Amino acid sequence: MFFDYFRRNLDCRGVQPNDAHKKLAEMERRGKLDGVITQNIDGLHQKAGSRNVWEIHGSALRSYCVSCHAEYGKDYVFENAEEIPHCPKCGKMVRPDVTLYGELLPQRAYEEAVALIRYADLLVIGGTSLEVGSAAQLAHMYHGKYLVIINKGRTKMEGKADLVFHDSISKVLNTIQI
Repeated sequence: MFFDYFRRNLDCRGVQPNDAHKKLAEMERRGKLDGVITQNIDGLHQKAGSRNVWEIHGSALRSYCVSCHAEYGKDYVFENAEEIPHCPKCGKMVRPDVTLYGELLPQRAYEEAVALIRYADLLVIGGTSLEVGSAAQLAHMYHGKYLVIINKGRTKMEGKADLVFHDSISKVLNTIQI
């Protein structure tokens, strides 16, 4: 059931970055952004050109064997004819490199995200309600100078923010002159 759902609903291989992804990549190229921490599993930040991206919920564009840990590319699970894909090396299940509910976050991505947040003087939180525990936990670790929240809906951290925009992140970021 999981693989059927994953293949039907989470195939992001043909999806293109939006203006927000592109603006963040441009900000990084110009030295105005140290990195991106994302809950998204679509790889769009990298596709837009961002290099320092920490995917705390993994990526649908990678998969791995649960036994021998062999790594497979973006097409392996989506194009595999088996209902449950298996590793050609050891025969065990190959699964997408995504964090499912109840699983631990990828350790390195989480540690790098914590380091980015701890040393940042400005944190922009965008496009998230902060309802998922992992993102909210990271946001609460921030103790820098300025906090900006960009989200269409309200978040629980708005009282701590220096600026709050209730709008689309693409629209707000497109107003920034770099």
